[in-house]
Parts: sequence; structure tokens; C-alpha cells
Amino acid sequence: MPQLSRKGIELPTSPIRKLVVHSDEAKDRGIEVFHLNIGQPDIEAPKEAIQAVKNSGLTLLPYGPSQGSLTYREKLCKYYKKHGIEIVPDDILVTTGASEALTFALNVICDAGDEIIIPEPFYANYNGFASASSVNVIPVMSEFISQFELPSLEKIRQKITGKTKAILLCNPNNPTGYVYSKKEVGTLILLAIEYDIFLIVDEVYREFIHEGNKHYSVMQHPEGANHTVMIDSVSKRYSLCGARVGCVVSKNEELIKSILKFAHLRLSPPTYALIASEAALDAPDSYLKGVIAEYGKRRNVLIQRLEKISNVEVSHPMGAFYCIVKLPVEDAEDFSKYLLTDFQDKNQTVMLAPAQGFYSTPEIGLNEVRIAFILDSEKLIRAVSIIEKALTAYQKLVS
Repeated sequence: MPQLSRKGIELPTSPIRKLVVHSDEAKDRGIEVFHLNIGQPDIEAPKEAIQAVKNSGLTLLPYGPSQGSLTYREKLCKYYKKHGIEIVPDDILVTTGASEALTFALNVICDAGDEIIIPEPFYANYNGFASASSVNVIPVMSEFISQFELPSLEKIRQKITGKTKAILLCNPNNPTGYVYSKKEVGTLILLAIEYDIFLIVDEVYREFIHEGNKHYSVMQHPEGANHTVMIDSVSKRYSLCGARVGCVVSKNEELIKSILKFAHLRLSPPTYALIASEAALDAPDSYLKGVIAEYGKRRNVLIQRLEKISNVEVSHPMGAFYCIVKLPVEDAEDFSKYLLTDFQDKNQTVMLAPAQGFYSTPEIGLNEVRIAFILDSEKLIRAVSIIEKALTAYQKLVS
């Protein structure tokens, strides 16, 4: 047999999709599975987006500009201006999802063997993006007890070496729901300037802020122009996950020019997806207001119900639509598998995302799961009831 690359063999498996085979088997047995494992919104996309695709009248799909159409980038500038972000179309490069945006950024910023610092737990695919780019992830621990606030500046400084090229942040954070403050973001920008490295911030959950918290974009800081990169996407904001349209935003002209070379290799973003994404920006403000209010309601219902379960601890997310939950088990992955392979209640069960995969440090998060509150309140209540019953049955089984 020909030998595969070490990179391919060692690429980490997604903890979000790791248990899919067991979920599919449960469904084949006629069991309904409540998916709390993945950030796939169930709220309808703006009608403007879907209708624009239906009305496109295209008779062929030609290549578009590698950086994305000018009209879409101009509309994005108007959207960002509403959020206090002043940029021009040339600061934006449209990508095939935020995943490609981050992969492009890592490949332009880092050489093989270079390092990026990420507060953990973090979005599990960051490990995969880094590994695929031959970049080493250097984690710095955020604590459950402090709701996963930014680690101290001293701890971050200790991680910086001659190979450090960037600090990567998700704000609001996936999987913790923590929202980094203006002060925290500003501190990291000044640190990036001091060490002449980049601060990359994934802001795909920008709108989803709870309980009066405020979001501060990395692009709002007046001193960070050459050292900051923003990653964004329409996936969560407009329920257009399958469109796969994201973007890289930076005022660093050389960085954008270098990323364009990578964009040339894949030619252009998908045409129909761009049509939908551009039209979504025309949706009335009431659309996002309604979406934000609904996620806030779901957040409160989920937390209240989970905290009624004995020995369960729940983080209180300030943003996004995820929370980290500590379960009274030693192995949350084994429990998550048990839910799909050996447990059902009235022909229903739940799929969770084991949180260990959101950490880079070994043996951390073994008793934690990430829950995405992307189902309506009634389904969330039912899902928590199933989890509670499953915990009782599982604890008897392993005791």
C-alpha cells in the first residue's frame, strides 16, 4: 500500500461529527435524535436570500472575481459601518466559508512549524485548520470557574516564542459563549503590536449577544491596522451554513494581496451562494432582532433546565449559541456515545459534542460537553429531560 502523508494521518477527527455514525445507526432503528452537537440553526434564512436565488434567471454559472464581487463587498462595507467598522471593499476578500478564510490567513501568516496561540477551549476545527497548514497550536487555558474569560496577560506572554506568528480568538466564543470585552481585545492588539505578530479574530457570532453585553470588533481599534485580521461568515447570522460564504477582512494590504494568490487557486466563490448572501444583507433589521431574541429565549430555557439536574454545572454564555456543561460522569464522550447506541426515551435521544475535542491540552474537559441551543424551546426542554434520564441510567451502569 502507498504511504499516506503524516499530515493526513494525524489530522484530528472533528468532535462535532465524530459520533455521526452512531447517530445514523440510531435513526436507522427509528429513533428520533435531537441534535445539540452542531451549530446548525433551525431558524429560516431571510426570504430575500432564498428568493434571490430562485429569481436569478441564470442560464450558466460563469467564474466570478476571486476576491468576490464588488457589489457584495460594497454591501458588506455598509453592513460593517452599522457596527462601527470603517473599511473599504479592498479590505475584504470573500471566501468559501469562514473555514477557507481562516485557512488562507494561516497559510499567508505562517510557515511550516510556526505557532499560533489560542485560548482554550476553542472551536475544534481550529486544530484541523492549523494541522492542515503545518502550524502548531499553543493553547493557553481559560477556566470554567471564571466563565472562560481571557487568560491573564502574563500567561499569554509566557507562550510567545520566536516561532509565534499570531494569536487566534473567537469572539463571541465557540464553544464557551464568552464575549471578550473592548479592554481584552485592545490588550491583545497592543500585545500583537509589541511582538510584531497578528491577532486573528473570528467574529461569525457578532450579533448574538445576550443580557446587555456588547461586542467590540478587532477592526474598531485605531492602532491595530497592520496587525489585525477579522474572519467572518453569513452562515450563522442568516442561517446560510450551506452557502459556504465567508470573508477575510484586514487593513494590511500585503496580507490581503497574499491571500488573493490563494484565492486565485480556487478561482472564485460559488455564484448562487453569493447571490443569496448579498440578498440577505437586504433583509430588514427586524429579521436579526427576531433571531437574537429567539436565541436569548432558548439560552435561558436551556440553562434553567440543565441547572435543575443534580451535579450538573453550566456555563452562562454571554454570546453565540453554545454553552459548556460539566456532567457527573468521568467520560463525557462515552456517555455521549451511550445516548446514541444504548439509550432512548419514548423512541427519542440526544446527540451531544464531547468537549475534550475543544481542548488542545490532553486529558482536559473529559467530563464536559458542548451544547448548541439551536432547537426551539419545546425541543430543548425535551432534550434536557432525556439527558437527565440517561444520566441516571448511565451512572447505574458504570457504578
